[in-house]
Amino acid sequence: MKLPTSSLEEWRYSRIDSLDLDRFEPVGSSSRSGGHDETIPGALVEAARRCSAGGTLVETVDGRLSIVESAPGSGAKVTVLSQAAEEPALVWAAGGLDAFGTANEAFSVDPILIEVTDRDRPVKVTVVHHCLTDGLVSFPRVLVRAAPNVDVTVTEVLSGDSACLVVPVSDLDVAANARMVYLGVQALGGRAWQIASQSSRVAAGGTLTSGVVALGGDYARVLTSSSLTGAGASSRLAAMYFASGSQMHDFRTVQDHNARKTFSELLYKGVVANTATSVYSGLIRVEKGAKGTRAFQTNRNLVLHEGARAESVPNLEIEENDVSCSHASAIGPVSEDERFYLHSRGVPPQVADRLISIGFLTEVLEQLPLGDLSPHVVEALSAKLAAAEATQAERSDRPQSGEAGQEELM
Repeated sequence: MKLPTSSLEEWRYSRIDSLDLDRFEPVGSSSRSGGHDETIPGALVEAARRCSAGGTLVETVDGRLSIVESAPGSGAKVTVLSQAAEEPALVWAAGGLDAFGTANEAFSVDPILIEVTDRDRPVKVTVVHHCLTDGLVSFPRVLVRAAPNVDVTVTEVLSGDSACLVVPVSDLDVAANARMVYLGVQALGGRAWQIASQSSRVAAGGTLTSGVVALGGDYARVLTSSSLTGAGASSRLAAMYFASGSQMHDFRTVQDHNARKTFSELLYKGVVANTATSVYSGLIRVEKGAKGTRAFQTNRNLVLHEGARAESVPNLEIEENDVSCSHASAIGPVSEDERFYLHSRGVPPQVADRLISIGFLTEVLEQLPLGDLSPHVVEALSAKLAAAEATQAERSDRPQSGEAGQEELM
C-alpha cells in the first residue's frame, strides 16, 4: 500500500510527506536493546505505575511485551495474541485500514487483549509503552473489551527519548450499560514520530470518557474515532496539548452517531510556542436513523509567539432531522490586557505567559480523567512552558544579520 500524502484532505497540513520509512526498521528485525527513558516522562511513568495498584499493569518495550502484573481479583484478563490463531477484529477497521493500520496488523509483535468482566467493583488497567531504541518502528496494539455493566478505567502512557517511529493502535469496545474511562498520555522525546489511532465503539446505554494529553514528539498525530452504536450511548472526548520548539501536534477526530438519542461532547484545547504547529480537524457525523442526537465540538488554541501556528477545521455531516449539533473553534494570541494586568503587579513577562497558558488550559485539565496523574501532568506542562520561554528569550537576544553586519562595519 502507498503511504498517504498531504494532498488527501485527512492529511492536509500534516508532515506526512517528509516521513522517510527507510530511516526505520520494524521491531523483530533487529537485536538492538533499548536505552534509558528521559526525566519528565519517567516521572509520569512512575506515577502511572503507582496508579495501577490493586489493578492490572502491562508494559511493553519497543513493541515487545515486558511486564504483566495483576493483583488478586483485579477483574481484568490479559491475553497476548501474537500466537493466537485468530484475533478479535479491530473496531476502527470497519471502514477499511489505511497503510498504517495495515502495517500495525502485519508488524505488531505482541498485540494485547484486555477483557474486563468484573461487575462487582471498578477495575483499573494501566498500560505503559517504552520506545527506547533509535531507528526502530514499533506497532503497539491494545484492545480493551468491557463487558456489559462493568466500570473500568484505562490509562495508557507512551514514553521514551529515542529517534523512533511508533504507530500505536488503541481499540476500545464498550458493551451495553458499561462505563469506560480512558486516558492516553503521550510523553515522547523530541526526536520521535507518532502516528496513532484510538477508536471506540459504545453500545446502548454505555458511556465513554476519553482524554488525551500530548506533550512530546517531533511530529505526533492522533486519530480519535468514537462510534455510538446503541440507543442512549454517550461519549465525552477531551484533549490538552502543548507544542514548542519545532514540534507539530496533529489531531483528527470523528464523532459518529449511529443510533437514536446518542450524545457526544468534545473539548480540545492547546498551546503552541516558538515555531511549533498544531492542527485540529474534527467531524461530527449523524447517520440516518440517529434521531434525537446531541453532539458538540469545541477546539481552542492559544498562540504564544509570532512564529507559532495553529489550524482548526471543524465539520458537521448530518443526515437526519430532529438533532442538536454545534461546533466552535478559535485561534488567538495572548491578550495584551491580561499581560498588562500581570506585569503591573510585578509578574515577570515569562512567568506571566506561563500563568496565562496554564489558566487557558485549566478548563480542559479539569475535564481530563487524570486522577492521581494530575500534578505530574501539570509539572511536565510547566517545565515545557519554561523551556519554551527560555528558547524564545535566547532567540530574541541573538543579533539579526543586519545588526551583526553593522557592528562589524563600526
